[in-house]
Amino acid sequence: MTNLGIGLIGYAFMGAAHSQAWRSAPRFFDLPLDPAMNVLGGRNAEAVRAAAAKLGWKETETDWRKLIARDDVQLVDVCTPGDSHAEIAIAALEAGKHVLCEKPLANTVEEAEAMTAAAEAAKAKGIRSMVGFTYRRVPAIGLARQLVAEGKLGTIRHVRAQYLQDWIADPEAPLSWRLDKEKAGSGALGDIGAHIIDLTEFITGDTIGEVSARLETFVKERPVAAEHSGLAGTAGTERGPVTVDDAAVFLATFRSGALGVFEATRFATGRKNAIRIEINGSLGSLAFDFEDMNLLHFYDATEDPRTAGFRRILATEPAHPYVAAWWPPGHLLGYEHGFTHQVVDLVTAIAEGADPEPSFADGLRVQRVLAAVEASSASRQWQEIPE
Repeated sequence: MTNLGIGLIGYAFMGAAHSQAWRSAPRFFDLPLDPAMNVLGGRNAEAVRAAAAKLGWKETETDWRKLIARDDVQLVDVCTPGDSHAEIAIAALEAGKHVLCEKPLANTVEEAEAMTAAAEAAKAKGIRSMVGFTYRRVPAIGLARQLVAEGKLGTIRHVRAQYLQDWIADPEAPLSWRLDKEKAGSGALGDIGAHIIDLTEFITGDTIGEVSARLETFVKERPVAAEHSGLAGTAGTERGPVTVDDAAVFLATFRSGALGVFEATRFATGRKNAIRIEINGSLGSLAFDFEDMNLLHFYDATEDPRTAGFRRILATEPAHPYVAAWWPPGHLLGYEHGFTHQVVDLVTAIAEGADPEPSFADGLRVQRVLAAVEASSASRQWQEIPE
């Protein structure tokens, strides 16, 4: 089997998740190319060597430009903060390397436009690119998309979406790059709101046309972190400003006319990673919560009203998306499996010469929604999103 040399840039939370996916995918799925975990990139030489040994990478680089230039790297996986996505991804595409880039695609619409233009130019040369909206790969979400596409919900009328976390609800939780607008682009809006924008458009097959929004920063100053581990950290003695939103709420009108209500917050005390989506149509409804990610609830309004009700579907059957490669029915999947499924879809598309989804153009569309939400909050007016 032909190797596909992988170079991963970034080794923290997302780097670890992607690393596990690159290890697991060829061991559970029959892939047309064999991903080779050749090189891990990071600025701190000692830390990146330790991460490579732990996560299973053969070699390391401290300069991402050298990583891209290596002959044993055919695909560059970008898991850095958003402020470097555009520079790294564009350089990789121009060097003839396939690219997987974490979400949100960029920190600004202008950067996302440049990345999309580079992706289109590279595609003409057979180079593929994809943005990592990983929750698309949850089997229950895939099933939800199938049900909508099959017309089981009829005409979509309402979309409700929440992404609720509480990891910075403590006002003394330390600063991280995710609370710095220059590095992250935005706060809860881009970090987690981007996911529910993408998920609702993915499930419905529709896109958002206009928004009316409000952003809020509840805690405007925090301790500077002395050290970090994943999303957590240890506070130091100095303090610094929070320059991103803590919470985002917005109304949306989809291009079909469906109405949407969205909420993204990192201050929902007690909610660790709740992605809640409910979609109501003329013929039925569906509901999903990532904190119970193997379940999809489906209501068929065409059934006898005497016995009609929400049906609890355990999405662990071989007929459900991705599940056949894993365990017997009822043996649950977890957070990490979405990343594995992402690798499967990307590697398969590269081997087949197909365009993987979500594309950079999809990421650009989400970026335009994020920008419109920010503009609406600042102006207190509805904002339209370009086609």
